[in-house]
Amino acid sequence: RLPLPAADAVLRLGADVPVCLASQPTRMSGVGAHLVPVPPLPAAWVVLVNPGVAVATPAVFAALAQRENPAMPKALPGFADAAALADFLRTMRNDLEAPAISIAPSIATVLAVLDRQPDCLMARMSGSGATCFGLFAQGAQAKAAADRLRVAHPEWWVAAAPLLQAGIS
Repeated sequence: RLPLPAADAVLRLGADVPVCLASQPTRMSGVGAHLVPVPPLPAAWVVLVNPGVAVATPAVFAALAQRENPAMPKALPGFADAAALADFLRTMRNDLEAPAISIAPSIATVLAVLDRQPDCLMARMSGSGATCFGLFAQGAQAKAAADRLRVAHPEWWVAAAPLLQAGIS
């Protein structure tokens, strides 16, 4: 694995580029410059869905009404399984979800459709949108949901994938 280029050079490409290049479960803060590996995640799968709409991150931030929100807990709990991870994530929020939906209402449709999938533990928007994810305990469940979504919504980009398992203890 090659070392990451200088943070300022990578950040010019986009705030999410450093965390993507890290290729491990990571907590990101600030504008993407501060990365901290997280404890190992449980075995779980996600179904990623993008409704085929572009949502410009600057526009989402411009539509953000409340910018001073409580931070996530400093220490993350351990997660015995995918259900425990989903329980924790339900207590968290994505401050960019409401402004992104105001720009691209199809995000709300994706979230509702994902949430209604059998065995979906929870659904949320990723980052500033428009990609959303549904969390599943098993690969077969995620793959079946992805297959159903591709048939029902051929205009959407859909993929099933396991969560990365690397992390620190």
